[in-house]
Amino acid sequence: MKAAIIIPSRLAASRLPGKPLAMIGDKPMVVHVAEAALAANVGPVIVAAGDREIMEAVAGCGVHAVLTDPALPSGTDRVHAALQEFDPDGALDTVINLQGDLPLIRSEDVAKVLAPLNGTDFDIGTLVAPIASEAEANTHAVVKVACALGRAGEIARGLYFSRHVIPSGAGPLWHHVGIYAWRRPALNRFVTLPPSALEKRESLEQLRALEDGMTIGCAQIAAAPQSVDTADDLEIVRRHVAKS
Repeated sequence: MKAAIIIPSRLAASRLPGKPLAMIGDKPMVVHVAEAALAANVGPVIVAAGDREIMEAVAGCGVHAVLTDPALPSGTDRVHAALQEFDPDGALDTVINLQGDLPLIRSEDVAKVLAPLNGTDFDIGTLVAPIASEAEANTHAVVKVACALGRAGEIARGLYFSRHVIPSGAGPLWHHVGIYAWRRPALNRFVTLPPSALEKRESLEQLRALEDGMTIGCAQIAAAPQSVDTADDLEIVRRHVAKS
Protein backbone atom coordinates (compact mmCIF):
# COMPACT_ATOMS: atom_id res chain seq x y z
CA MET A 1 0.00 0.00 0.00
CA LYS A 2 1.45 3.35 -1.09
CA ALA A 3 -0.44 6.07 0.74
CA ALA A 4 -0.57 9.84 1.02
CA ILE A 5 -2.41 12.07 3.45
CA ILE A 6 -4.31 15.00 1.98
CA ILE A 7 -5.79 17.77 4.12
CA PRO A 8 -8.52 19.74 2.32
CA SER A 9 -8.60 23.31 3.62
CA ARG A 10 -10.31 26.51 2.59
CA LEU A 11 -11.13 29.81 4.25
CA ALA A 12 -14.82 30.03 3.29
CA ALA A 13 -16.23 27.79 6.04
CA SER A 14 -19.91 28.65 6.50
CA ARG A 15 -20.02 28.57 10.32
CA LEU A 16 -16.51 29.80 11.12
CA PRO A 17 -14.96 31.65 8.17
CA GLY A 18 -11.18 31.63 8.11
CA LYS A 19 -10.91 28.77 10.62
CA PRO A 20 -7.85 27.05 9.04
CA LEU A 21 -5.83 30.12 9.98
CA ALA A 22 -7.31 30.54 13.46
CA MET A 23 -4.45 30.60 15.93
CA ILE A 24 -4.27 27.79 18.48
CA GLY A 25 -1.35 28.44 20.74
CA ASP A 26 1.47 29.67 18.55
CA LYS A 27 0.38 28.22 15.21
CA PRO A 28 -2.64 28.15 12.86
CA MET A 29 -5.10 25.27 13.08
CA VAL A 30 -4.09 23.86 9.70
CA VAL A 31 -0.48 23.58 10.86
CA HIS A 32 -1.52 21.57 13.93
CA VAL A 33 -3.31 19.12 11.62
CA ALA A 34 -0.39 19.01 9.20
CA GLU A 35 2.06 18.21 12.00
CA ALA A 36 -0.12 15.32 13.19
CA ALA A 37 -0.25 14.02 9.62
CA LEU A 38 3.53 14.17 9.29
CA ALA A 39 3.98 12.36 12.61
CA ALA A 40 1.72 9.54 11.37
CA ASN A 41 4.56 8.67 8.95
CA VAL A 42 2.44 6.88 6.35
CA GLY A 43 3.51 8.84 3.27
CA PRO A 44 3.66 12.33 1.81
CA VAL A 45 1.37 14.97 3.30
CA ILE A 46 -0.38 17.37 0.95
CA VAL A 47 -2.57 20.34 1.85
CA ALA A 48 -5.30 20.83 -0.76
CA ALA A 49 -5.61 24.57 -0.29
CA GLY A 50 -8.53 26.54 -1.59
CA ASP A 51 -6.68 29.81 -0.90
CA ARG A 52 -3.14 31.10 -1.28
CA GLU A 53 -3.14 32.26 2.35
CA ILE A 54 -3.37 28.61 3.43
CA MET A 55 -0.47 27.68 1.18
CA GLU A 56 1.58 30.43 2.80
CA ALA A 57 0.62 29.25 6.30
CA VAL A 58 1.95 25.73 5.73
CA ALA A 59 5.08 26.76 3.83
CA GLY A 60 8.18 25.49 5.56
CA CYS A 61 6.49 22.90 7.80
CA GLY A 62 7.39 19.89 5.67
CA VAL A 63 4.20 19.36 3.68
CA HIS A 64 3.35 19.85 0.03
CA ALA A 65 0.67 22.37 -0.89
CA VAL A 66 -1.55 22.27 -3.96
CA LEU A 67 -3.85 25.15 -4.85
CA THR A 68 -7.27 23.76 -5.74
CA ASP A 69 -10.27 25.40 -7.35
CA PRO A 70 -12.27 27.11 -4.55
CA ALA A 71 -15.45 26.31 -6.48
CA LEU A 72 -15.06 22.56 -5.96
CA PRO A 73 -18.16 21.36 -4.12
CA SER A 74 -16.59 19.35 -1.28
CA GLY A 75 -13.43 18.46 0.58
CA THR A 76 -13.45 15.07 -1.14
CA ASP A 77 -13.37 16.79 -4.53
CA ARG A 78 -10.42 18.89 -3.33
CA VAL A 79 -8.61 15.77 -2.16
CA HIS A 80 -9.13 14.14 -5.55
CA ALA A 81 -7.98 17.24 -7.45
CA ALA A 82 -4.85 17.58 -5.30
CA LEU A 83 -4.00 13.90 -5.68
CA GLN A 84 -4.33 14.09 -9.46
CA GLU A 85 -1.98 17.07 -9.56
CA PHE A 86 0.55 15.68 -7.06
CA ASP A 87 0.60 12.14 -8.46
CA PRO A 88 -0.71 12.18 -12.05
CA ASP A 89 0.91 8.83 -12.90
CA GLY A 90 -0.95 6.94 -10.16
CA ALA A 91 2.02 5.71 -8.12
CA LEU A 92 -0.01 6.22 -4.94
CA ASP A 93 -2.85 3.73 -4.58
CA THR A 94 -4.36 4.96 -1.29
CA VAL A 95 -5.17 8.39 0.10
CA ILE A 96 -6.20 9.49 3.58
CA ASN A 97 -8.62 12.39 3.64
CA LEU A 98 -7.80 14.13 6.93
CA GLN A 99 -10.17 16.94 7.82
CA GLY A 100 -8.45 20.25 8.52
CA ASP A 101 -10.67 21.00 11.51
CA LEU A 102 -9.25 18.28 13.79
CA PRO A 103 -6.27 20.03 15.43
CA LEU A 104 -6.24 17.56 18.35
CA ILE A 105 -6.12 14.41 16.21
CA ARG A 106 -3.49 11.93 17.38
CA SER A 107 -0.96 10.81 14.78
CA GLU A 108 -1.47 7.14 15.70
CA ASP A 109 -5.18 7.50 15.00
CA VAL A 110 -4.44 9.02 11.59
CA ALA A 111 -2.39 5.93 10.73
CA LYS A 112 -5.05 3.59 12.12
CA VAL A 113 -7.57 4.60 9.43
CA LEU A 114 -5.58 2.44 7.00
CA ALA A 115 -6.30 -0.71 9.02
CA PRO A 116 -9.65 -1.51 7.31
CA LEU A 117 -7.87 -1.65 3.93
CA ASN A 118 -5.21 -4.16 5.01
CA GLY A 119 -6.02 -7.60 3.63
CA THR A 120 -9.67 -6.82 2.99
CA ASP A 121 -11.83 -5.80 0.06
CA PHE A 122 -13.27 -2.66 1.69
CA ASP A 123 -13.28 0.35 -0.63
CA ILE A 124 -12.97 2.91 2.17
CA GLY A 125 -11.65 2.90 5.73
CA THR A 126 -12.82 5.18 8.52
CA LEU A 127 -12.70 5.57 12.30
CA VAL A 128 -15.25 5.27 15.09
CA ALA A 129 -15.09 5.89 18.83
CA PRO A 130 -17.42 4.82 21.64
CA ILE A 131 -20.19 7.25 22.50
CA ALA A 132 -19.75 8.02 26.18
CA SER A 133 -22.94 9.86 27.14
CA GLU A 134 -26.58 10.36 26.30
CA ALA A 135 -25.84 13.99 25.46
CA GLU A 136 -23.23 12.93 22.91
CA ALA A 137 -25.62 10.40 21.41
CA ASN A 138 -28.35 13.00 21.01
CA THR A 139 -26.17 15.77 19.58
CA HIS A 140 -27.13 16.40 15.95
CA ALA A 141 -23.57 17.32 15.00
CA VAL A 142 -22.28 13.92 16.18
CA VAL A 143 -22.60 11.44 13.34
CA LYS A 144 -23.46 7.91 14.43
CA VAL A 145 -22.62 4.70 12.58
CA ALA A 146 -24.31 1.32 12.72
CA CYS A 147 -21.54 -1.26 12.89
CA ALA A 148 -21.04 -4.44 14.89
CA LEU A 149 -17.67 -3.84 16.54
CA GLY A 150 -16.72 -6.15 19.37
CA ARG A 151 -13.14 -6.87 20.35
CA ALA A 152 -10.41 -4.24 20.32
CA GLY A 153 -8.58 -4.27 17.01
CA GLU A 154 -11.57 -5.65 15.14
CA ILE A 155 -12.72 -4.15 11.84
CA ALA A 156 -16.46 -3.95 11.14
CA ARG A 157 -18.47 -2.93 8.13
CA GLY A 158 -20.23 0.42 8.40
CA LEU A 159 -23.83 -0.34 7.47
CA TYR A 160 -25.35 3.14 7.80
CA PHE A 161 -24.46 6.62 9.05
CA SER A 162 -26.91 9.05 10.59
CA ARG A 163 -27.22 12.14 12.76
CA HIS A 164 -29.84 10.25 14.74
CA VAL A 165 -29.15 7.50 17.26
CA ILE A 166 -28.56 4.17 15.50
CA PRO A 167 -28.99 1.27 15.96
CA SER A 168 -31.85 0.85 18.45
CA GLY A 169 -31.74 -1.62 21.31
CA ALA A 170 -29.14 -2.37 23.96
CA GLY A 171 -25.46 -2.19 23.05
CA PRO A 172 -22.65 0.26 22.26
CA LEU A 173 -23.14 3.33 20.11
CA TRP A 174 -20.40 4.59 17.81
CA HIS A 175 -19.33 8.16 17.08
CA HIS A 176 -18.10 8.48 13.50
CA VAL A 177 -14.79 10.31 13.16
CA GLY A 178 -14.75 11.87 9.71
CA ILE A 179 -11.39 10.65 8.45
CA TYR A 180 -11.33 8.38 5.39
CA ALA A 181 -8.78 6.13 3.74
CA TRP A 182 -9.73 5.72 0.09
CA ARG A 183 -8.55 3.17 -2.39
CA ARG A 184 -7.76 5.32 -5.37
CA PRO A 185 -10.22 3.65 -7.79
CA ALA A 186 -13.02 4.18 -5.25
CA LEU A 187 -12.16 7.87 -4.90
CA ASN A 188 -11.99 8.27 -8.68
CA ARG A 189 -15.43 6.69 -8.94
CA PHE A 190 -16.94 8.64 -6.07
CA VAL A 191 -16.21 12.09 -7.50
CA THR A 192 -18.07 11.22 -10.71
CA LEU A 193 -21.30 10.42 -8.83
CA PRO A 194 -24.06 12.98 -8.25
CA PRO A 195 -25.18 13.62 -4.67
CA SER A 196 -27.48 10.76 -3.65
CA ALA A 197 -30.93 10.85 -2.10
CA LEU A 198 -29.89 9.73 1.38
CA GLU A 199 -26.78 11.91 1.28
CA LYS A 200 -28.96 14.96 0.70
CA ARG A 201 -31.48 13.89 3.33
CA GLU A 202 -28.89 13.32 6.09
CA SER A 203 -26.27 15.84 4.82
CA LEU A 204 -23.69 13.05 4.99
CA GLU A 205 -21.44 12.56 1.98
CA GLN A 206 -20.43 8.99 2.88
CA LEU A 207 -23.97 7.81 2.17
CA ARG A 208 -23.31 8.49 -1.52
CA ALA A 209 -20.65 5.79 -1.41
CA LEU A 210 -22.94 3.32 0.36
CA GLU A 211 -25.82 3.97 -2.02
CA ASP A 212 -23.50 3.27 -4.95
CA GLY A 213 -22.52 -0.10 -3.46
CA MET A 214 -19.11 0.82 -2.04
CA THR A 215 -18.11 -0.71 1.29
CA ILE A 216 -16.75 1.13 4.33
CA GLY A 217 -14.69 -0.61 7.02
CA CYS A 218 -14.58 0.89 10.53
CA ALA A 219 -11.64 0.77 12.93
CA GLN A 220 -12.05 1.75 16.58
CA ILE A 221 -10.09 4.46 18.39
CA ALA A 222 -10.34 5.33 22.07
CA ALA A 223 -12.06 8.72 21.78
CA ALA A 224 -13.30 11.08 19.12
CA PRO A 225 -11.13 14.21 18.84
CA GLN A 226 -12.77 17.60 19.27
CA SER A 227 -13.60 19.05 15.86
CA VAL A 228 -13.81 22.80 15.28
CA ASP A 229 -17.04 23.92 13.65
CA THR A 230 -17.95 26.94 15.77
CA ALA A 231 -16.30 29.68 17.80
CA ASP A 232 -17.16 27.76 20.98
CA ASP A 233 -15.38 24.66 19.63
CA LEU A 234 -12.32 26.78 18.89
CA GLU A 235 -12.19 28.05 22.46
CA ILE A 236 -12.43 24.48 23.82
CA VAL A 237 -9.45 23.48 21.70
CA ARG A 238 -7.47 26.57 22.65
CA ARG A 239 -7.97 25.83 26.35
CA HIS A 240 -6.92 22.23 25.84
CA VAL A 241 -3.71 23.22 24.05
CA ALA A 242 -2.93 25.90 26.66
CA LYS A 243 -3.08 23.25 29.41
CA SER A 244 -0.96 20.70 27.59
